[in-house]
Amino acid sequence: MGSDGRDMTGERLRFDVITLFPDIFPGVLGVGVVGKALERGLIRLVTHNPRDFTHDRHRTVDDAPYGGGPGMVMKPEPLYACVESLGDPPPLKILLSPQGIPFNQALARELVSRETRIALICGRYEGVDERVRMGLIDLDLSVGDYVLSGGEIAAMAIIETVARLIPGVVGDMESVDTDSLERSRLKYPQYTRPAEFRGMIVPEILISGNHARIDEWRREESLNRTRVRRPDLFACNDPVENGK
Repeated sequence: MGSDGRDMTGERLRFDVITLFPDIFPGVLGVGVVGKALERGLIRLVTHNPRDFTHDRHRTVDDAPYGGGPGMVMKPEPLYACVESLGDPPPLKILLSPQGIPFNQALARELVSRETRIALICGRYEGVDERVRMGLIDLDLSVGDYVLSGGEIAAMAIIETVARLIPGVVGDMESVDTDSLERSRLKYPQYTRPAEFRGMIVPEILISGNHARIDEWRREESLNRTRVRRPDLFACNDPVENGK
């Protein structure tokens, strides 16, 4: 049973989000396949506010940086107390930060394969006290080379990416296996009805009924699109499949 008395049978992965703005959640995670997974209990999302672990009347979670400079820095004490209150089993503790290693599909699959509980710490202001990074977290992750006001949107992106890989979340796992970025490739072009739209025609191969040729066309288009748009990903593919 969970701490709230709910039967956790069937729960595959729990996400604990440490955020100063818990009302943001579930946000976009409450709709679509991830929203249904939350309703069915395949995944669980719990928010925790560091302000609840302060001891002053103002519930202070930030202070001016040592050495001067702009902005405020999140204090270590509330974050430590918040994360340490999560109990057992201890979660994998991830700090969301532009200084972290890049989050990608391969890492998402790794997290699904080995974790049952993940804590996502959402920074704010000028960042968190370095001692949080030094003594509390297990992994420092970035979702891209740009700056957000806080880690909440990054947390949602990671939760959705990871949750989609859990069996049962997406109805057709073949759809997941052929997504863009799986096997370091972009997805092939997709078409649906009508066969002609404003002078643009669906490739004849796709309506030929020859599934072997369709599969080959899709493989070639996937590789070609990756070569042109993401040469960094293309370099990670098998040279034999790349046609080298």
